[in-house]
Amino acid sequence: MPRHELSYPKTAINKVNRYASLAAYDIKTVHSIIAAVPVVHVSFVSEQGLPTILPMIGALGNFANPSADVDEVQDLYIHGYVSARLFRGRETLSVCVSATIVDGLVLALTPFSHNYNYRSAILHGTASAVTDAAEKLYAMERVTSHVLPGRWTGSRIPPTKAELDSTGILKVKITAASPKIHTGGPNEPKEDLANPEVTGRVWTGVVPTWTVHGEPVARGGGRVENVPEYISQALERRNEMGKKEAVDAARVGMEGA
Repeated sequence: MPRHELSYPKTAINKVNRYASLAAYDIKTVHSIIAAVPVVHVSFVSEQGLPTILPMIGALGNFANPSADVDEVQDLYIHGYVSARLFRGRETLSVCVSATIVDGLVLALTPFSHNYNYRSAILHGTASAVTDAAEKLYAMERVTSHVLPGRWTGSRIPPTKAELDSTGILKVKITAASPKIHTGGPNEPKEDLANPEVTGRVWTGVVPTWTVHGEPVARGGGRVENVPEYISQALERRNEMGKKEAVDAARVGMEGA
């Protein structure tokens, strides 16, 4: 029996107005973007009343249902020692979290029409500090595995009490979210397309763009001759997936253009 596709409710806070056709509200799309970025940017109002943005490592998870997939309800766990400062004098904090992946440089005939192929997501929610020891350990494993799949079991575990006590973990209960995805080539003005002088002189198209993980370098600067298989496989998968996503995004609507 197929599962019902879950979506975040469309409200005044997350409704996309500009280029609404690029937006989506389904949970799978939102979570897939968050899961693919190494760093999220967390914005909030500081205790001094000032707007603040911090880059932090974030990983999705559901402590009550650890097997929850990307298309199911999940929370966002954020790692960082700064969490104690964020919650000084308050138990919860309203936050907005953003994530962006650039998949290509869209080069058009006119500078006005240049663009990026991209995937972006904005989350709104309420953050609170994780204090339960079991949930904190779960969140630390999720964050570590987000950095590199398999690294949790490939490292010295479990963390010591001092490590656990000095690590801040925030849990963001996501209340609203919206992603935007841009694919394909440039959207050219008809008058430029009809001008052979312009079309003959200016190259147009898409330069696929993705993050590449290089060859591991051992501690001390030496080369690793026997990198653990889980590391090399994870890096290879990420490189392949990043390239595929970028090339596929570039090709949308480009055949025969």
